[in-house]
Parts: sequence; structure tokens; C-alpha cells
Amino acid sequence: MASTAQRGRGRRRTINEINMVPFIDVMLVLLIIFMVTAPLITPSQIALPSVGQAGRQPDQFVQVIIDRDERVQVKLGNASGEPPALPITELAASVRALQGDGTAAGESTPVVISADKDVKYETVVKVMDTLQRAGVARVGLAVQTSP
Repeated sequence: MASTAQRGRGRRRTINEINMVPFIDVMLVLLIIFMVTAPLITPSQIALPSVGQAGRQPDQFVQVIIDRDERVQVKLGNASGEPPALPITELAASVRALQGDGTAAGESTPVVISADKDVKYETVVKVMDTLQRAGVARVGLAVQTSP
């Protein structure tokens, strides 16, 4: 009996803790790998779309102008004079009135949106959305190309 009693005392208790040393070793190796490879990664270049230009400017078009104060003005083509500012709710009706019945080919007069460079993108999208909801088919953006 003495031998069985000694065997019971010699048993080790199980450890209920996780050994963190291998985990820390792996994390340090990964950290070193990332630190060494980070300077070798070159930043990628983003390919921006190019601006397509029409062969010639249309003979007749409706110009929607968004100025620095986000006021919307509508005029026919390159007409001289300062058109009055319109609320965005009246934009579609004003564009439709200037478009008339369309050209002889059955196409509607194109609409060109010109915005100041300091205008929020949201305002331009709101104008485009208003025109789209009104059924205006041909809407373009005036782009100023740098020399």
C-alpha cells in the first residue's frame, strides 16, 4: 500500500494556464517581417480616367451655371448677359423651356453644366439628379483643361 500512496503523491497537477511564450515569439517574428518589408512596398499609382472631348461644340446648348455661392443660373448657349439665379426646384422647368421641342433630328438640345472649382461635388450631383429626374437625356460637364 505504501507504493500506491507514493504514486498518487507523485502525480503532477495539470496547469490551467496557456503558455504565452510561443505566441509572443510568433508575433515578434511577424512584426520584424512587416517592418523589413514595409519600406520595400512601392505605393501604387491610380489611373484616373481621361476627359473625352467632342469633335466640336454643339451649335445650340443649354448651359447650367453653378457659381461659388451655389446659386444656379440657366442660359441658352453662350448668350451674353447675366441670367437670374434660380432655386433648384425651378431648374427642370427652366431647362425644358430653353430646350424647346428639340432639333430637326428629333434629339433634344444638350445641357452643359459649368461649376466653379470651389463648389461642393454634392451640389453638382444634386443638379444632375434633378435634370435626370426631369427626363433630360443629354447632360454633360464643362471641363477646363490645363495647358
